[in-house]
Amino acid sequence: MKKRYRAYGVLCMAMLWMFSAAACGKGSVEGNTQPTQAAEGNEEPTQAAEGDEGNVQPTQSMEGNEGNAQPTQSAESDGMSDPSTLQKVELDENTVKLLGRTQKLLDKNLLCAYSGSGAEFDFTGRHLEIELVGDASAREGNEQNCTRVAIYVDDERVQDLMLTKRLNTVTLVDGEEMVHVRVRIVKLSETAQSVFAIRPIEIRGDESIVPAPKKTHTIEFIGDSITCGYGVDDEEASHHFSTETEDATKAYAYQTAQLLDADYSLVSISGYGIISGYTDNPDEKADEQVMGKYYGKLGNSYSGYNNSILPQQIAWDFSRFVPEVIVINLGTNDASYCGQDAAKQQEYVDGYVAFLKQVRGNNPDAVIVCTLGLMGQDLCEAMDRAVEAYIQESGDGKVHSVWLPVQDASLGIAADWHPTEANHARAAQTLAGAIREIMGWEETGD
Repeated sequence: MKKRYRAYGVLCMAMLWMFSAAACGKGSVEGNTQPTQAAEGNEEPTQAAEGDEGNVQPTQSMEGNEGNAQPTQSAESDGMSDPSTLQKVELDENTVKLLGRTQKLLDKNLLCAYSGSGAEFDFTGRHLEIELVGDASAREGNEQNCTRVAIYVDDERVQDLMLTKRLNTVTLVDGEEMVHVRVRIVKLSETAQSVFAIRPIEIRGDESIVPAPKKTHTIEFIGDSITCGYGVDDEEASHHFSTETEDATKAYAYQTAQLLDADYSLVSISGYGIISGYTDNPDEKADEQVMGKYYGKLGNSYSGYNNSILPQQIAWDFSRFVPEVIVINLGTNDASYCGQDAAKQQEYVDGYVAFLKQVRGNNPDAVIVCTLGLMGQDLCEAMDRAVEAYIQESGDGKVHSVWLPVQDASLGIAADWHPTEANHARAAQTLAGAIREIMGWEETGD
């Protein structure tokens, strides 16, 4: 039998209408077109990034990725101790820990689209330089829509970059003495506006790169702008969308993964829902903005890498990241369409059941946790009904529902009435606690 966890937030009634009116994702596409599927047979020839050779089509996924670039070996193990010897390390499952959904292309660059995607590795050496390749959005004056990336060294954020240039070079280590550091490259902004790629890393013969250790657990989050960290760096409710103020690492999903000592994958797009994305007119359903269309893709963006490669053209290989837990946080945008209409809410229930079947089909062993409520609890009961209906129809008892506390205005309100970092942290504590109880996981003490 499904367990239900509810956590009710205290919020004055005068604020509730504002939260529901400013549904998740509002403002995220103002002045922009929605990401669309590329028309078959209408793709421009791909252009290689500066200094790259060959085209940029995705590499074929291989079971276990055998046959890809091998991990770099230290000088002691392979005899390459000559500092004058140079080698390029291609970033893949063998050489680094991949964060979220990524894809190595035939130009050897690692493409990152969804929020939180990137790579983490341990570097031993004297000089480390990272090259990040922007997409079509990478141009001066486009800070509100280009990619935002953070780079950490030993868990300290040392770079926070808006990729307004095609090629962005960052030096992280430069000295005469050997150092041992852990490097993490994380996409802070979401897939819809922009994507980016990480080039192979050049190291010397006496240096090495190895994957960062795996964490205790694995967890996937499927969501909307709340999961993306929309506006979290802009605590002014009247302001609108900008990739410059998005930071997925400050959102509840990333924080929940940290609390649970879990490697994560975020599959989220602002303004998206189960049956409808955000709409200003409840008589007009935004049925193109639904996560079911893109759950099986690397991402969904209208800004192409090298002007032609779109993440929605690349199918995701679900064997590459197998989550123990999947969290679905969808419904805040659907509420702008459904309102209090019983028939529309039932449509949401039916659509949710269908989406649960899609998620289960790709993840046969995961526990699924359905959650909602941070920006309003209007559809929480409908979510519960969907979970109950799915369990009764399928007999699948590994599905649960969790109500999140409505954001507390005393902790601030971010752009377009989105949660602040403090409200995200509050939600993360609730969700992490519920997952620990469901899974029987011990608290890590983080």
